[in-house]
Amino acid sequence: MYEGKKAVVLLSGGLDSATVAAIADDLGFTLFCLSFHYGQRQDIEVEKAKRLAEFFSARKHLVLNIDMGLIGGSALTDKTVAVPKTGADLGAEAVIPATYVPARNTIFLAYAAAWAEVVGARDIFIGVNALDYSGYPDCRPEYLAAMQKAVNLGTRQGIENSDYFRLQAPLLEMKKSAIIQRGTALGVDYGMTISCYDPGAEGKPCGLCDSCRLRKTAFREAGLKDPALDQDRIF
Repeated sequence: MYEGKKAVVLLSGGLDSATVAAIADDLGFTLFCLSFHYGQRQDIEVEKAKRLAEFFSARKHLVLNIDMGLIGGSALTDKTVAVPKTGADLGAEAVIPATYVPARNTIFLAYAAAWAEVVGARDIFIGVNALDYSGYPDCRPEYLAAMQKAVNLGTRQGIENSDYFRLQAPLLEMKKSAIIQRGTALGVDYGMTISCYDPGAEGKPCGLCDSCRLRKTAFREAGLKDPALDQDRIF
């Protein structure tokens, strides 16, 4: 077992997870970063996650392969389903959009809890957000509370030590612009991140999907320039 204050951080390579990693690092945690090849069309995000894990001097970066493309049901894992690129900005949809990946956070958190139990980490950090999001059911406060209860009920540590595991979602009630400001203050290099749901050749962002538009709006509202736009760097 590792000694000291440890946390498992779900690191996707995106803007939110990079900020969460910075927050955990600032709080003094030793980081154990966890990423997934899950059949996502934006698989370049895993390469971004590897760079971010190095940037934050993670104790270990674990990348797991789980092919959710075999399950389908999402524009992010089934290339026959188009990524929406028209309509209202992210967060304005009346229905859950095609980019929702069935039970993704539940699956990711289950793996994170398993690894946390092995390395002796009590805290699990995840970059979900309940404000600037598109109605994903696994980004809500009540979902996280239920998952924390489930993790503690279904693990040895949770049974032997009451309420042992804590799911940390520090961005849950923050606007995207505030998230960017917080991360910038903590020294996050957002040029190392990607947000696009449907990147083109060499990871070039489409600029039209909800995530691209949300990122563009957030940087403008934060009064900052997106460093990913400098010198042909990508989202």
